[in-house]
Amino acid sequence: MYFCTSKTIYMPKIIYNKYEKARISALPIAEFKGRIIVILTPGETQKAVQYLLAQEILGLDTETRPSFKKGHQHKVSLLQVSTEDTCFLFRLNHTGLTPALVDLLEDTKVKKIGLSWHDDLCSLHKLGNFKTGHFIDIQDHVREIGIEDLSLQKLYANLYGQKISKRQQLSNWEADILSDRQKLYAATDAWACIQLYKELMRLKETNDYKLIEVDNNETDLSEER
Repeated sequence: MYFCTSKTIYMPKIIYNKYEKARISALPIAEFKGRIIVILTPGETQKAVQYLLAQEILGLDTETRPSFKKGHQHKVSLLQVSTEDTCFLFRLNHTGLTPALVDLLEDTKVKKIGLSWHDDLCSLHKLGNFKTGHFIDIQDHVREIGIEDLSLQKLYANLYGQKISKRQQLSNWEADILSDRQKLYAATDAWACIQLYKELMRLKETNDYKLIEVDNNETDLSEER
């Protein structure tokens, strides 16, 4: 009689210090699957913020109408704030920076995760004064595990093997009505910040990864978000 014993083969997660942009196009698309709620009036912001401040963690991002004139920049048009399953799109060009939104930005209890948030906060400060609350920038953490990339698309590809589409990035964020693709794009970027942060914290805590260092001289001139 023969006895066979099986052994579980432990495989740490493979990540790269630099992820080649050319590999991203072949990856499956990552998209937000939850509810998307567009906020158009100042009165709607209070109820939305009340809901958001009852959460433990939020992902945030902003969008600005692109300017194709040298030296001209539009004000930030959209603030998207996501939980794991619900994303609010605050159309700032309609609502302005309301007292409720100031409460959200000044809150010091709820973790608010963003990417390159210094730039976003500078843009938001142009709409009104507020004291910066509890914000966490993913870019402050990625180098702790050896990742050198800073863009959302490359980070998500590296950590999840999926592609965040950037096709709507240069669309008109001040359009009278946002398209479904615009809304999905905006919600996905905010939601993805939560996923990246959670995975970075898990890898830092468990050390469950193997870093592959790639000699990649490619210069990514596209974007850092």
